[in-house]
Amino acid sequence: MQSVLTEKLRAYVLINNPDLAVQLQADYSVTQYLEDKVLTVMPMVESLLKEDKPVYIIEELCLQAMTADLRPSRFNYIKGIIEEEFTADYDRLVKVGVLTYETINLIGHCKEAFDNFAFSEETEDNRFLRYAVIAAVHDYFN
Repeated sequence: MQSVLTEKLRAYVLINNPDLAVQLQADYSVTQYLEDKVLTVMPMVESLLKEDKPVYIIEELCLQAMTADLRPSRFNYIKGIIEEEFTADYDRLVKVGVLTYETINLIGHCKEAFDNFAFSEETEDNRFLRYAVIAAVHDYFN
């Protein structure tokens, strides 16, 4: 079960938080991060196994618990804004092959906007946050 959870977490981070993946690789701490996260949910695994919960339910609940602090994804939020509001730039970045790289850079460039609006699952739909991020992305591209 630990290896399955580790791989699910690794895949989640690579897709939703590539900025974290890059940081962990730079620090040579990917394996430690994944192991630590999986160890935190092992008591939950044992408890759910005792309740005879199906394995797929256990995996999903554990993944939800391990990724709670990684949601919502700033990477996906910015990538969505670029795709919707800056389509020419989005297409150019995809064509050149640097969309992920530039989106990771934009996370830092938009940090103040995310911090000012306390970016979270509760605030991700705030239109003023969206406007602030759009303005920061516009500033970055120009």
